[in-house]
Amino acid sequence: MRVLMEPRHGSRYDEILALALATEQAGFEAFFRSDHLFGVDPDDLTYRPTDCWTTLGGLARDTQRVRLGSLVTASTFRSPGLLAAIVASVDEMSGGRVELGIGTGWYGREHAAYGLPFPTTGERFDRFEEQLAIITGLWRTTPGEEPGFSFEGKHFRVEANRTPPQPTQSPHPPIVIGGTGPKRTPAIAARYADEFNGALGGDLRERYAVFARACEAIGRDPDEARRSAVLPVACGSDPGEVRRRASIIGSERMRAEAAIGSPELVTEQVIGLAEAGADTVYLHIYDIHDLDHIALIGAEVLPHVTSAAREETGATA
Repeated sequence: MRVLMEPRHGSRYDEILALALATEQAGFEAFFRSDHLFGVDPDDLTYRPTDCWTTLGGLARDTQRVRLGSLVTASTFRSPGLLAAIVASVDEMSGGRVELGIGTGWYGREHAAYGLPFPTTGERFDRFEEQLAIITGLWRTTPGEEPGFSFEGKHFRVEANRTPPQPTQSPHPPIVIGGTGPKRTPAIAARYADEFNGALGGDLRERYAVFARACEAIGRDPDEARRSAVLPVACGSDPGEVRRRASIIGSERMRAEAAIGSPELVTEQVIGLAEAGADTVYLHIYDIHDLDHIALIGAEVLPHVTSAAREETGATA
């Protein structure tokens, strides 16, 4: 059970830290944040951007237990060699608690506003594959090893790097890749992902099955990777709390896929995702100031989900 922060109007570091500390105190396994410089509404003039990996570096020092990561880093924002060094640095700062969720990037208006290139979908996937090859190649290269790590691709080139970034985790921080695409996303995830995220809504079982077939096609055991899902949540101890938190979710699409209701209802929906094959669930939180929301889910949902998981594991064993 993880918390995913998606602030409606952006955030300041002290607000992000408060939510991360509430997540840690409530007993969740991890705190993740999105990697955006714009809100979903590009005309929202109140949006306050923060850089994903700068803030994760701060959280690496200001939290003690929770794992930290991005869902997901836009690969269009940073060059692969630099990103490999950034993530390795934050991993060391956290004592080995970092995970890299990464995708092709999708928000064209955001790129335009910050002067960032935004290639076509096909090219973004091509670049994404090369980036993952470079990031994992650098992380797996032994410092001082001759001739060092090199890569020659259509979009990126790395020459004889003999002093690559060295993450604390071995062999490297877990990589999370996901989405709803039926071909390239599962194929890339099969090669590089330690966790496949089935994203939001739709037929989760089928997405996991497509990922499993992509793994089998290259001779990989699908069970080597974790499987996760995203669940927007508006949990309340009474109808008024539920309505207030549901109104903040925003879009009709998100509300249609969300767990909106009592702790019992949220527990049932999380267990439903587990029955579909998910072993990890990211609870998508929109109101970053509502720390009571995190405390309620931690107290009234998390123990029941954990208990159900233990019972299922025992029955399987």
